[in-house]
Amino acid sequence: MNLKDKIKMYLLALFTTLAICLDPEKFYGNLTKIQNPFKVGLMTVCIISGGLILFYKAVRGYSVNALEKIVSMAFAIFMTLGFSYARMNSWQLVFGSFRMFFISIIICIGYYVLFKRIFDLINIKIQHIKVEDYKLEKMGKLRCVMKFIDERPFLSSLLIIITFWLIYIIAFYPVILSPDPSFQIKQFFNVDTKYAEGVIKLDENVNITNHHPVVHTLLLGGCISLGRFIGSDNFGLFIYSMIQIGILASTLSYTIKYLKKVNISLKVRLILLMIYSIVPMFPFYAMSAVKDTIYTSFMILYVIFLYDFITFNKEKKITNIKVIYIILLLFLISLFRNNGIYVVMLSFPFIIGFSKKNRIKTLAVFAIFISLTTCYSKVILPYFKIANGSIREMLSIPFQQTARYVKYYGDEVSEEDKRAIDKILIYDTIAERYQPELADPVKNKYNKYATSDDLKEYFKAWFRGLRKHPGIYIEATINNVYGYFYPNAIKWYTYHKFDCRITKDNLVDYSYNNLQGLRDKLVAYQGIFPYVPFIGLISNIGFNTWILLIMGVYLFTFKKKEYIIVLMPLYASVLICIASPANTYFRYAMPYIFSNCVLIPLLLNSIARNKL
Repeated sequence: MNLKDKIKMYLLALFTTLAICLDPEKFYGNLTKIQNPFKVGLMTVCIISGGLILFYKAVRGYSVNALEKIVSMAFAIFMTLGFSYARMNSWQLVFGSFRMFFISIIICIGYYVLFKRIFDLINIKIQHIKVEDYKLEKMGKLRCVMKFIDERPFLSSLLIIITFWLIYIIAFYPVILSPDPSFQIKQFFNVDTKYAEGVIKLDENVNITNHHPVVHTLLLGGCISLGRFIGSDNFGLFIYSMIQIGILASTLSYTIKYLKKVNISLKVRLILLMIYSIVPMFPFYAMSAVKDTIYTSFMILYVIFLYDFITFNKEKKITNIKVIYIILLLFLISLFRNNGIYVVMLSFPFIIGFSKKNRIKTLAVFAIFISLTTCYSKVILPYFKIANGSIREMLSIPFQQTARYVKYYGDEVSEEDKRAIDKILIYDTIAERYQPELADPVKNKYNKYATSDDLKEYFKAWFRGLRKHPGIYIEATINNVYGYFYPNAIKWYTYHKFDCRITKDNLVDYSYNNLQGLRDKLVAYQGIFPYVPFIGLISNIGFNTWILLIMGVYLFTFKKKEYIIVLMPLYASVLICIASPANTYFRYAMPYIFSNCVLIPLLLNSIARNKL
């Protein structure tokens, strides 16, 4: 390495060190108060700088393509903006002054260089991926166990996963309830809830709505009714837990079996099996009665179907049994999450155009799916007087933009616009209700009696605000979504607290057992896990979003664009997160976080074997 290259390497390492360690907030305001400009101590800064120099030296000499550079720049921008929003709920630490903008440019350059070098590292590793398997005869005493795992991948995986999860099942018996499933149970027993109050009922005596998927509500309530018939509400809730655990554990076990089908090594399968067994997000959500667990299981199966179809069925016709299977799977996706229909609509049409030999069958699948979902929402639900959820659930983005605009520029809102906003969202309190990372306080005041004309007038007022202050609208949206792209945004990600909503008025006899000490230890473990270096990233929302984007980049790089179809349901899930009412909300990102675990080895090993 010549002197010029050494100087360049040291400068790049310096920029990245500043990006990682510098605290921009300390430069915001009075500079005379600055003592330590870093987030960490000087010794840590030196260690990071030294590590970066060694890292950059190891990966020098490799080049990245244009697409990798674009993604690297996007990562740098989100890391820079993400820090500002995490600290100040605004972009003031980036655009607040010329000084802040200059510092942000330095930070942005540092992260850009880092991500480019990470691409270099990935390129190196992909070229040296070893796909050979362990030799069972060399495993000594473990040979019999490994042979069982290798030859019976589904059964062995299921037994191992359930064994590791057993401590969670015992500790959180009968089930972990959170607000959403508690409200669903109340709806099942026809108790009035805020979700019934937020819609125009088709029948005043029917308090169940489709705000939460009706099928999941019926499953929850039906299990309680069965348990009550047997003699215990708690046991009924445990029946639900067993059904959900069975679905999730079987799905994860099937992914191990599928990896064997496509000749992925036993070593990789064992690593994935250990992830399923010891990473706390899996058992915690197996015991949490949220609709997202079963929905995510179906999403994993859908992603594997897409991969299998592209790999094996381009020139081979799919069987009628598989046609029935995919119709059922797509319908279940739409039944267990209302926005599941959008996931299917944004992904399955690509399959129709992929294989000429299967075009008629895939068209038929899509047509039947549309017919079933239409019949369900337009015929079956109205027949039972079940109202659909409110349109407010689709309007989180504009509502948050309006609320932020009123909060910061309320004195500029005309009387006409105030009236238009008031007919939809109650103008007088909207500024007070505004929470930058949660749209519920704003959208929950939506006027269910608002007419289409009222909405038109509201959007006219919304557009006038956009013309006056487009920046405030952009800020509102970034503030509500940045955590999905910012790996440093780590918030709670599992449910574990006892929810007493359904115990009021003796509606349901629900209680935890007396193993509070064990529960506390498991909760502590799940709380620590996201901060464990490297492996904690498995449950990191922002990290998994970038993994999705990186996988797309490499599919383009290796000229295997057809496999982008496999990622389309997960990209649709990211879009749903962006449109969602909450920032960095784990269960919204569950479909792609859980699916990434199997997709990464699938795509990497396929590249290594040149079978994509």
